[in-house]
This record gives sequence, C-alpha cells and structure tokens, in this order.
Amino acid sequence: MHMDTFAPGILTRDEMESRRLLAAQDLQTGVSQSHVARKYGVSRTTASRWGRTLNGKGVEALHKRRAPGRPCRLGRDQLAATAELFHAGPLAMGFDAPRWTTALFAEAVYRRFGIHYDPDHIGRILHKLGLQTRARRARVQEQPMPALTQLAS
Repeated sequence: MHMDTFAPGILTRDEMESRRLLAAQDLQTGVSQSHVARKYGVSRTTASRWGRTLNGKGVEALHKRRAPGRPCRLGRDQLAATAELFHAGPLAMGFDAPRWTTALFAEAVYRRFGIHYDPDHIGRILHKLGLQTRARRARVQEQPMPALTQLAS
C-alpha cells in the first residue's frame, strides 16, 4: 500500500528513515522536489536537501545514523514499568499528590529503579512514552519583595 501523503505527527527514527528512502525512490524516478515535499509532509528545503544528498553521496547517505547522546539508562522492561508506574499515579507510590509533576515522577523513578533523572529530562522520557504530566514542574509562587523599610526594622 502506497500513501499519497505521510500522516503528520511525531515519527520514530525508523519511520523518518523510511520516509527519506521512499522520497529518494520518488526523486530518482523524476518526481519533483515540490511534490515530494507535499507527499511526505516536509518542507521544500528538506526535500531539496534530500535531493542534494542523494545526488552527491547516494542513497546510503539517507540511511539513519547512530543517535547522538548518551543511551537511556532505563532498559526496555524498565521503560514499560515506568509507563505502568505513571498510570498507577502518585498515590500508589505513597506520594500525597493527586497527579504527577516531573519532579515528583523523577523521585518515583529514583525510588523504583535507583536511577536519578533531572525533572526536565524525565519530562522528555514521559514525552517519548506518549505520557504527560499536567504541570511540567511544580510552580513556585513568587513572593513580593519586602520593602526596604520593612527589612531595616
């Protein structure tokens, strides 16, 4: 089955590679870059870059490369358990909170797996798993600064 257009949304690295390789086939058969851009839901600049890469370095250059950055410290089974942990909610982990914040969830992951994550990074892991917290971080209420005369007394 061949699609007229790729569905918009977040693609995995494998799906992005597949899209590039299908686009390369189209470009090699003479399909215009504009049509490729529309068909695969990318900008004309991206379609043009794929065409230049294809012509300059060949189709092999459009294959995915190793992902940069440190590998995830949670294994596949732990990631699945992390999703279950999320769905169980903070009360099930003994927290006195109605819903997760990234800081609270980072603490839950530490308690369960002994792996420390910064709340910002745990938010990226939740996003990767298709989960989200209502509030990314607990918001700190800003207190008005006391007047200088109050400080002196």
